[in-house]
Amino acid sequence: MLDLVLSVLCSSLIFVIFKLYEIYKIETSYAIITNYVVACAVGMFFYSGEVKPLEITEQPWFTGTLLLGVLFIVVFNLMAKTSQTVGVSVASVATKMSLVIPVIFGILVYKETLGFLKVIGILLALAAVYFASIKKKEIKFKRSSLLLPILVFLGSGIIDTSIKYVQETQITENEFPLFSAAIFAAAAFVGLFFIIFKAFKAPLKINFKNILGGIALGVPNYFSIYYLLRALQNPTLNSASVFTINNVAIVMLSTLLGIVLFKEQISPKNWGGIVLAVISIILVAVF
Repeated sequence: MLDLVLSVLCSSLIFVIFKLYEIYKIETSYAIITNYVVACAVGMFFYSGEVKPLEITEQPWFTGTLLLGVLFIVVFNLMAKTSQTVGVSVASVATKMSLVIPVIFGILVYKETLGFLKVIGILLALAAVYFASIKKKEIKFKRSSLLLPILVFLGSGIIDTSIKYVQETQITENEFPLFSAAIFAAAAFVGLFFIIFKAFKAPLKINFKNILGGIALGVPNYFSIYYLLRALQNPTLNSASVFTINNVAIVMLSTLLGIVLFKEQISPKNWGGIVLAVISIILVAVF
């Protein structure tokens, strides 16, 4: 359970850092790429074995890391576009409600069983994500824009499901740091390709503030994945429970951090979402 708590803390810290990006005018796209390089370096540092690049490419999970690295970049950009076009709350809901995809995958593929109270807990978790994320201001958008949150929903769900699949079938616990580092390395390469392509259109300027922002993000980003992988090995919690608790707790904690650190105003519906989140976590974790 400690691993799950640490994953939630690291993931929630990521949202705080994103908020600081906005305050200190850090260019998100460049900081994100730096963050992937840093996260990869952290994984290499904590890997106890000898790092041999050629042997890494021969590992059964290597192809999965390439696909996940590309997905990380693509889904992040989709989330940014969704936030700008449809709204931040919609992007948040689409991201966290994607927990239903790995939950369904766990039931169908790994034959995980869910008791009645766990099912109620998961349904309450979905409601909690919605109510904790909605804002008072209504955002008008075209129906065609619905494609963006749908893609975010599917992309986020595929990432979580893929992490579970690789963890279950292809990697050992001592390989977690190396596996995580390889994912971030793949994402970094995709990001660097993006920077090089962009440099042809406009001169590239090195900004220390963007690099610093990427370093601050890279460390918790790495550990959010590392501890999630460890949490998925918990013998008392199946993957449905882990993903439900993880996603709902992140929404709850990041909302509370927004209130405490940035004096954000939340509505009664948001408070109701937080209460539902607590109830859903208890139902899923205990029963």
